[in-house]
Amino acid sequence: MNKPVVASEETLTEPVVVSGIAPAAKAAAGPAYIVLAGISFSHFLNDTMQSLIASVYPILKDTYALDFAQIGMITLAFQFTASLLQPLVGHYTDKKAQPYSLAIGMASTFFGLLLLSIAQQYLVILIAAALVGLGSAVFHPESARIARLASGGRYGFAQSVFQLGGSFGTSMGPVLAALIVVPFGQGSIAWFSSIAGLAIVILWRIGRWYAPQIKAKKTAAIQARPDAPSSRRVAIALLVLVALLFSKQLYVSSLSSYYIFYLIDRFGVSTQTAQIYLFIFLAANAVGAFVGGPLGDRFGRKIVIWISILGALPFTLALPFAGLYASAVLSVIIGLIISSTTSSIIVFAQELVPHRFGMISGVFFGVAFGIGGLGAAVLGKLADHTSIEFVYQVCAYLPAIGLLAVFLPKLPRHAR
Repeated sequence: MNKPVVASEETLTEPVVVSGIAPAAKAAAGPAYIVLAGISFSHFLNDTMQSLIASVYPILKDTYALDFAQIGMITLAFQFTASLLQPLVGHYTDKKAQPYSLAIGMASTFFGLLLLSIAQQYLVILIAAALVGLGSAVFHPESARIARLASGGRYGFAQSVFQLGGSFGTSMGPVLAALIVVPFGQGSIAWFSSIAGLAIVILWRIGRWYAPQIKAKKTAAIQARPDAPSSRRVAIALLVLVALLFSKQLYVSSLSSYYIFYLIDRFGVSTQTAQIYLFIFLAANAVGAFVGGPLGDRFGRKIVIWISILGALPFTLALPFAGLYASAVLSVIIGLIISSTTSSIIVFAQELVPHRFGMISGVFFGVAFGIGGLGAAVLGKLADHTSIEFVYQVCAYLPAIGLLAVFLPKLPRHAR
């Protein structure tokens, strides 16, 4: 089992460490389940609000006569903001932890939702989406740190619990949009600002738990483990993990942003019915994300990464040729398999660069958001020039990038 590592002066960081608790005692105590539940529930609330943006695309498209490229730009405005800022937030909190920043960042999401509910111009819609993305940029790096701090050494399990909240939050967006936003219109988005208010209260309480347990100080130099990968292997492994995250996140982004339109265009279902099908896919993602972390703790993260990305390939290849109900079944299988890699990829990266935990978490969360946003914009442009069905035929081959996992190093047993 990994022992926490703190950075030296040479790293130019002031790492967050737990005061007054020995590593062995901390691990023996086990996870802080209340804290994990609280941060996971906050992740649920955060991502529920974020997923509303994609869920109301059909309404925005019809109301303002947007094309698919403009829809993709809304996703890009939201996700690129988060992608750009998350590594910077993580780098800063590596030096000095900010326990109350989560509640403050959630206020950006609060105002973004209010602005989106009253937006009458395309530029205002883009600004509102960017504000929600800003809240995400502040939330993810520090909340991932809190999840690890509360893990009791079960890092994959803690990351999965954290991801579970976010995945279920993402899956709830289409359902809430179908039940509330579609019947009552764009203005009803303002009602969801109350969710942001609840999240602010919870995150403030978590900040009060977090604050007394941390201190910033310069410590002795890190002693490199003899069985740790070389710096060159670490750099290659990080690039491979980014590529693997690219294949996974771009495919999920294609379904999240355009699955509704695909079902409407190909099968003629209603918008509300299509949103229910999207919920089924996203719920399967949530279950897969939760299962993947503990499996990585038990069998090794590299094995889970291999199986989860390449294992989805046969089903993604079959999806463009399936009927309506078969598409629903395939989407569940794809969601379960492909999302199980998320926790393993993130924890693998954290183990490779333990003294830059906040920054590396921000980079990988940011890359996930950035890839999704950029991919949605590119896929939207492609759909305008071809068709939604053609987009899904192209995206079906993305899991084949999972073959790059062969270049990942074998981590020491304590860092599996």
